[in-house]
Amino acid sequence: MTDPLLSVQDLSVAFRTRERETLAVDRVCFTIDAGETVALVGESGSGKSVTALSILRLLDGSAVHPSGRILFKGRDLLHLPERDLRKVRGADITMVFQEPMTSLNPLHTIQRQIGEVLEVHRGLSGRKARARILELLELVGLRDAERRLGAYPHELSGGQRQRVMIAMALACEPDLLVADEPTTALDVTVQAQILTLLAELQQRLGMAMLFITHDLGIVKRIASRVCVMLAGRIVEAGPVADIFSNPKHEYTQRLIASEPQGRANPVPIEAPVLIEAGPVKVWFPIREGLLRRTTSYVKAVDGVSVAVREGETVGVVGESGSGKTTLGLALLRLIASEGPIVFLGKKIEDLSVAAMRPLRKDMQVVFQDPYGSLSPRMTVADIIAEGLVVQGQARSRAERIAIVAQALTEVGLDPATMDRYPHEFSGGQRQRIAIARAIVLKPRFVVLDEPTSALDRSVQAQIVTLLRDLQRERKLAYLFISHDLKVVRALANYVLVMQNGSVVEEGPADVIFAAPKTAYTRALFAAAFDLETETIADPIPA
Repeated sequence: MTDPLLSVQDLSVAFRTRERETLAVDRVCFTIDAGETVALVGESGSGKSVTALSILRLLDGSAVHPSGRILFKGRDLLHLPERDLRKVRGADITMVFQEPMTSLNPLHTIQRQIGEVLEVHRGLSGRKARARILELLELVGLRDAERRLGAYPHELSGGQRQRVMIAMALACEPDLLVADEPTTALDVTVQAQILTLLAELQQRLGMAMLFITHDLGIVKRIASRVCVMLAGRIVEAGPVADIFSNPKHEYTQRLIASEPQGRANPVPIEAPVLIEAGPVKVWFPIREGLLRRTTSYVKAVDGVSVAVREGETVGVVGESGSGKTTLGLALLRLIASEGPIVFLGKKIEDLSVAAMRPLRKDMQVVFQDPYGSLSPRMTVADIIAEGLVVQGQARSRAERIAIVAQALTEVGLDPATMDRYPHEFSGGQRQRIAIARAIVLKPRFVVLDEPTSALDRSVQAQIVTLLRDLQRERKLAYLFISHDLKVVRALANYVLVMQNGSVVEEGPADVIFAAPKTAYTRALFAAAFDLETETIADPIPA
């Protein structure tokens, strides 16, 4: 028997403030062998990410470790000098974070950010570094990799940014990859490609993985062992096959059984159209040369038409970069576009910012990246109440606080937490705050851009139920953008399938899901619904 590559022993993590000490991880123990994948699963706030961040000591100064050791190749990382730890980070152990927009430097190009890793740990620069960067970007499936080298993070979609993060993590061929929800922002086809890619790299490099996820389908596919966390503790652990076939803990049983259920709310035939647009175009110019002349265009949305009725959910699906989010932003007049847009019977495509402001209370959005869309300097109460103040819908602070408390309750958060800041919440909790901010104004039309992507499965089911209930009570219209086709099937009345800026198939959701006509749609559905039936994790040899 050889020693494990990583051994987490009796690890506890607490966060200290002036008032109190909060225990987030309580005496956690697990090991990872070379070449093995261990999955860490549990609901938002269970301590998964805190455990992972502790491995490389990436928690802030308020974090302390009342007990435990983290042994990597026999060395205790918790007590390793910072100079020695820097040599481990990025070379021997790397990490892919849940939210790529906040992990990538907004001031540096993609080439510079990946190149920095190669220069620091491998001494590569110039042409050799550029060639390796292209190889990595192509490896993770980033289209037009050479053209993306000079791009900044904000110029990429959420899925594209995540692929860049994975390329950075794999740059030095590490011994251990800590993957914190690495496929959350990816569409289903690329998700399947990335999981296969990681498995192939494991076989070739002998790389081990600690894979943190809320998606149990991914756990079945990629991991050999799984640890289930609840309230900072591991409540059940063992081989994946055993845990899924015979879960012993009640919490594990509930996790496995959780999945978005039901179908979309029916829409009356006489329901009026709230928003109608098209054909809509959003073309981004590509400028080259010293004079920055436009040589071509990125056709992000190319002649798309859409209509959403009162009480209806139109689902928009497709791969990352297909134009889904761009379409939603164009309908909300948050980016420039060409083509007619009619909202509540009024043409809005040419309205000024000032003229649009009164309409904002009736059209809201939930963004894909909750951390990037929530101000780190504002409390949750101020974030949710901001729209109320701007629109003059609450006369006093007491009235605003009461409305905020109700919104937090509706999305499953404790109103007592409203005085905290976004960084004090998990990724899933931040997404619920973003949803509360959108619904607090009681809008007529809401663009939901991957609103459940950061949520564990049990909370996904709750949010789907919440969205349906709100829609039924308030006759809300949704444009629901998602790569999670199970959630789309549970919510959408009508579906648009987008590819390369165009709609390749559309129709009633029941028809699309029962009999997709195009090869592209069939490939999307196969990747989504076959994911849980495939297994690519190989048993670790004794």
